[in-house]
Amino acid sequence: MSTTITQDRHAEVVNAIVGLAPDGVAYVPSASIAPIINGVLAAQTNGDLPLVYPVSREEEAIGVVGAYPFAGKFGVVIMQDNGFGNALTALTTFAVSYHLPLLIVANTRGGLGEYNSMIHSISAPVPALLASTNIPVFQVDRRNSATDWGATVAEAGNHARMTFRPVVVLMEFFDPKDAKAKA
Repeated sequence: MSTTITQDRHAEVVNAIVGLAPDGVAYVPSASIAPIINGVLAAQTNGDLPLVYPVSREEEAIGVVGAYPFAGKFGVVIMQDNGFGNALTALTTFAVSYHLPLLIVANTRGGLGEYNSMIHSISAPVPALLASTNIPVFQVDRRNSATDWGATVAEAGNHARMTFRPVVVLMEFFDPKDAKAKA
């Protein structure tokens, strides 16, 4: 059985996160990003990641993972982009203000193939919202290869460490080629 393009991208993202050797990965449970969450959980089971755990809200993830640098550690947050509404205060008054390196990997909602007709009202402005707070944002979508997805996540994690600030990778999962593959 062959994998779909999206499955290849998910695998590349998980491999990139593992390659960054974070001390912990916090995630907000979501069916939309379950393949990546399941991938990092499998990496933990295999001994490739030390700590992977769920949190109930995005600002909780920023608070917990943002504290890692105080102990000389590095962490990753996995969430949906509509959660930046919850996370913004924690990001700006804690992670940005205290120059705390952390990587946020978030799927985008509201674009092509979105079934929830109201989600675009928070998701569409997320890149501009984050840019207005000087949080670096890198985006990948169906125009990027699976290898590009992994490389972007890896480089963003390194950029967070190098610049001592949070960095976000926004990933648009919808790919019409996958929809055709399922047909």
